[in-house]
Amino acid sequence: MEAKNALRTEFRARRNAHVAALDARVKALMFRRPPSPVMAMVPEGATVGIYLAGPAEAPATAYAQVLHEAGHKIALPWFADRSSPMVFREWSSPWVDELLAPGPWKGIVQPAEDAAEVVPEVLFVPLVAFSADGGRLGQGGGHYDRWLEAHPSTLPIGLAWDCQLVEHLPREAHDAPLHAVVTPTRIYGPWERQR
Repeated sequence: MEAKNALRTEFRARRNAHVAALDARVKALMFRRPPSPVMAMVPEGATVGIYLAGPAEAPATAYAQVLHEAGHKIALPWFADRSSPMVFREWSSPWVDELLAPGPWKGIVQPAEDAAEVVPEVLFVPLVAFSADGGRLGQGGGHYDRWLEAHPSTLPIGLAWDCQLVEHLPREAHDAPLHAVVTPTRIYGPWERQR
């Protein structure tokens, strides 16, 4: 656990420095459209889970818009409170922020409570660091790991900046592996998901 926390500190700093150094015009062009091999991983008509990125996370909203236009239902994480398990609720229009409500964490919005609860077949996940063999280091809360353990048929795809690649990532039994990772310069994977 200490090794993971040290990696989180190091890679959050790397990610923050990388994003701060990006020219705004360049940043605006990144993660605009899922690459064709990634689109091929999303079955026709699949519900796709996505996240609303924090300031330094790889942005995912443009992916949501492209996938919605391609006929996919889009879902976002939803929490009743900080101790409740994560579920996904439909985001019926990824262009309209007014459909979102404050969540239990300051500054993070989520679908309204009356939005339909859904189970994504494909899930784009945020991360702090990743390894070239599909390992993922998250924020440390375990929300995505627990959700993926309960939904083993869901295909998790990480979105990351290239600077988030780590040579070795300590893994524990509860860590959910990724199917692929997309960065601005390449696609890692796909891998078979094995726990």
